[in-house]
Amino acid sequence: MREARAVLVVGAGLAGLACARRLAEAGTDCLVLEASDAVGGRVRTDEVEGFLLDRGFQVLLTAYPEARRVLDYGALDLRAFYPGALVYTGGRFHKLSDPWRHPFDAVGLLFSPLGSIADKARLAALRHHVRVGTWDDLAARPETTALEALRRAGLSRTVIDRFFRPFLGGVLAGRELTASSRMFESVFRAFAHGDVCLPSRGIGAIPAQLREGLATDAVRLGAAVERVEGGGVVLVGGERLAARSVVVATEAPAAARLAGLAAVPAGRGLTCVYFAAERAPHQEPILMLDGDGSGPANNVVVPSVVAPSYAPPGAALVSASVLGVPAQGDAALEAAVRAQLTRWFGPGVARWRHLRTYRIPFAQPEQAPPALTPWRRDVRIRRGLYVCGDHRDNASINGALESGRRAAEAVLEDLG
Repeated sequence: MREARAVLVVGAGLAGLACARRLAEAGTDCLVLEASDAVGGRVRTDEVEGFLLDRGFQVLLTAYPEARRVLDYGALDLRAFYPGALVYTGGRFHKLSDPWRHPFDAVGLLFSPLGSIADKARLAALRHHVRVGTWDDLAARPETTALEALRRAGLSRTVIDRFFRPFLGGVLAGRELTASSRMFESVFRAFAHGDVCLPSRGIGAIPAQLREGLATDAVRLGAAVERVEGGGVVLVGGERLAARSVVVATEAPAAARLAGLAAVPAGRGLTCVYFAAERAPHQEPILMLDGDGSGPANNVVVPSVVAPSYAPPGAALVSASVLGVPAQGDAALEAAVRAQLTRWFGPGVARWRHLRTYRIPFAQPEQAPPALTPWRRDVRIRRGLYVCGDHRDNASINGALESGRRAAEAVLEDLG
């Protein structure tokens, strides 16, 4: 073997980069091996004809504790969404606002079809419930499904179906709301405590910032790992690299193969369809939801209204997210999404130009109970072999960053 290192990290996604950053802070020699042509893993941004296309609609919740510790929010030049949503139901949009941040906008909730007056009071109680205690206290509460947690909160079927299914469906990658209540409550807490943001240069600015904290030779691209062996790894092609410790920081299926994990969660897929428009169909930086469930798009945003740098001057970028990975081809899917958005925004949608469709079979790990019991799973497989990623904590930017740090600390403890 050659290029002996103290630590090899397999994968330059958020977890791998966070792990490498923590090791570098401790003065530990480390090399990150990334199979693709850039860092970021599933958190990447492509520039296409002057538009910034995130690989799947993703946002940063500023209240996430690990993200606050690790990331420089000022340098990311974060641009915030309006705290609320537009829900399309019954042939028109209805605005749901955060009454604590926009009390005057929230008056309309009393007369909207998104739920009863009692629902509004129960939403306030739910908001208080998730804000009580620490983040770890929240994660220690009994685990059920998100749907059952909403029902136990007393919310009506109307508000669950018209708002929470599309809203949480986009976050948890499924309108059936079978994901863990612990994940739902942590996300709802983050929405209550902070902003929902996009970095001005795309979501890929987050891994790029993590990469900037490492030495120029600390990341090797185009280095696909075939297998992990005692004392190092073997790359595709046969090259062997030696190390005292190996951290597998890939998504769950690859981690299972490389680290020999007995069981890993299945994946949930997402599809994102991007359009270029002459002007934004809505001028407010707000999330738009399919409250009727007629689809195929579950949620729609205009990223260039949130952060103008997402589109070139004189144009707008529209992002439509479809849950799962449909069997129909790209052309048929684009036509179906365009027909839906024509109902939402009118005949001008016919002039929109399709930019790209991203199909992401493994957008996040399955989180149905008891996936998050415990909230944090062990990152040490054995002395010298570790694993991290959102499948070890939870399916979020925060979970990936935290698992990377935990893996690094386990390595440092074992290295002494």
